[in-house]
Amino acid sequence: MSYEPLRAPRHETLTVRGLRHRVTWWGERTQTPIVLLHGFQDCGATWQFLADCLPVEWSLAAPDWRGFGHSEWAPGGYWFPDYFADLEALLEMLVPDAKARLIGHSMGANIAQMYAGVRPERLAWLVNLEGFGLARTDPREAPWRYAQWLDELRQPPREGGFPSVAHLAEFLRSKNPRLTPERAEFVARAWTRPAPSPSDPDHVELLFDPRHRLVNPVLYRREEAEACWAWTRAPVLLVRGDSGDRRSHGMRAAAEGMRAHIRDLEVAAVPGAGHMVHHEQPEALARHIIEFERRRSAPRNRRDFA
Repeated sequence: MSYEPLRAPRHETLTVRGLRHRVTWWGERTQTPIVLLHGFQDCGATWQFLADCLPVEWSLAAPDWRGFGHSEWAPGGYWFPDYFADLEALLEMLVPDAKARLIGHSMGANIAQMYAGVRPERLAWLVNLEGFGLARTDPREAPWRYAQWLDELRQPPREGGFPSVAHLAEFLRSKNPRLTPERAEFVARAWTRPAPSPSDPDHVELLFDPRHRLVNPVLYRREEAEACWAWTRAPVLLVRGDSGDRRSHGMRAAAEGMRAHIRDLEVAAVPGAGHMVHHEQPEALARHIIEFERRRSAPRNRRDFA
């Protein structure tokens, strides 16, 4: 059985800093949509489960980051600051005259959380789904990290794909049993395109650029991320999955640790969910977001930017 969306998505293509980006829309195309930012290897279309649980009058826009989903691949590779510039350009197109409301997951949440401090006047609020930043690194790791990157450039990663959408869906469920069969099949279709051959007519390949798998030669500097978080002025709802396992305990500590850096932070947990909370428990997640929006939305006219 396939997942049947309750809200029909629409797609458009925008040129963002020279690259074509797909944007998935739900609801009326307004100048004040809530912008949904997906995580690593994901795409905008899989926000469908959450979109189906949010109020029908809400306008939602979900871009595919460069090199993911149906957005264009970057010929020069991928560098984290580009995502800040892409987000700023996207907001100029999608929310030109208002403070933006963002919902981000994982990589998308980390981008949004840092951007919230880089441009503290630009956001009305942020819902951060499992965007806790990365672990601290040691500068002494730099020589080995650069060496690994140079080695990987000699033989760039390749994606072999899957025999069928059904095989990928089964693989996704093996990694995440909390994902229902219907949602796993929907995600598998959203992540792939047909790549048939005479011997393998149902074969599919993943949409994201395999160069995303290259190790980042630049060490993550958590101190810099925390410095950006500290400049956040918009209200933030930080949501973590709570499946009751060891990981959940670690994420609880990570979420509480962010209180020291973000002045207006609320933390919520979604029972029965892991990292992919928007795929696993969209109904419970939507309830948290709706309540947060009702309590924390402020005037969003751009003249209020400070």
